Amino acid sequence: MKTIDLIKESFDSLKSNKLRTGLTILGIVIGIAAVISMISLGEGSKISIQKSIESLGSNNLIVFPGIIQPGRGFVSSGRGEAQVLKKADVEEIEKIDNIVAISSEIQRRFQVIAETGNNRNVIILGVNIGFFTVRNMEIENGNLFSDEQIRNYSKVAILGSQIANDLFGDNDPIGKKIKIKNLTFKVIGILKAKGSTGFVSYDDFIIIPYTVMQKQLAGTEYFNSIAVKVNSKENIQKVREEIINRLTILHRVDEPDFTVFSQEDILSTLTSIINTFTIFLSFIAGVSLLVGGIGIMNMMLTSVTERTKEIGLRKAVGAKNNDILNQILLESIFITLLGGILGILLGLLISYGVSKIANITTYISLKSILASVIVSTGVGLIFGYYPAKKASNLDPIVALRYE
Repeated sequence: MKTIDLIKESFDSLKSNKLRTGLTILGIVIGIAAVISMISLGEGSKISIQKSIESLGSNNLIVFPGIIQPGRGFVSSGRGEAQVLKKADVEEIEKIDNIVAISSEIQRRFQVIAETGNNRNVIILGVNIGFFTVRNMEIENGNLFSDEQIRNYSKVAILGSQIANDLFGDNDPIGKKIKIKNLTFKVIGILKAKGSTGFVSYDDFIIIPYTVMQKQLAGTEYFNSIAVKVNSKENIQKVREEIINRLTILHRVDEPDFTVFSQEDILSTLTSIINTFTIFLSFIAGVSLLVGGIGIMNMMLTSVTERTKEIGLRKAVGAKNNDILNQILLESIFITLLGGILGILLGLLISYGVSKIANITTYISLKSILASVIVSTGVGLIFGYYPAKKASNLDPIVALRYE
């Protein structure tokens, strides 16, 4: 039987029961659309996080208090909340070669009241002047605070772009006052918008001298982290090892009670988490493909049963087993291929909608589209083979007697 005749027969058979064919296709459409959407969200999140981390400075190392143990995250050698990083650690790190800048950071959350009457619960970040170099932060309006203001415990504040808008609206915040824990601070600068890293947005922070944070707000001499900017990527590992050696000796411990992360470590960890969730969600979405495949098998079995006499008649006039097998397989593949194409279009539409409505980055790769086409075709082959084989093996005499 000619290929063109097979295709024509397959199309005619599918058109003869449009509703059943449409409902079967719908199962494939939903499965493919779900997979495309999950993959695009996962890939988009990875790209967004990578860009955001890179925008916060390159060649950075971050020292966190506490050690990391598999399955437990940050711990601090059995002392509860990790508190090991102090000013002496910063001074020791400053002695290491190939370092451009050091940022000592301590953060707490406080209620902030502006002189406009607006108030917000905000993360307050106490830093030294090196923070702006390490974190690649720039001033949009106003000025940075100076080393002298840090030493003199000056109550000055720099606002992220979002918090500046929330507290002062369209008014210029420079020179205005805000109150943090009953202390009055003068706003001296507004940061350029940076966006979110996926977990943190410096646009929603207030930055003050670390000395004021430690002594007058937090009441502690410890830092939450120390960030270090290295002069080149080639020296990152060398500086990292030097930090570990020096601070281990300074803390008088046998094993480090702190952890040194590079940007690659953080990016790798976040990417691993996103990949895990993407695979998990794609697996769930794949279940709908399996259900769709079972639906195809059910439809094709029903179709074979309804057309038993027709198949017997065709065999009686010379149709071969392969002709019957190929026709049923083609019908199954047509259903899944059409469902795959429609599913891809729906997945693209969903991804675009999520990107616009929820402001979440999505990314559709050609690889995922090709994979979807291959998977949908494979589903048609796998789930259509049994009904096709059953139809091709029918005895023409028995088939002709079927009622």
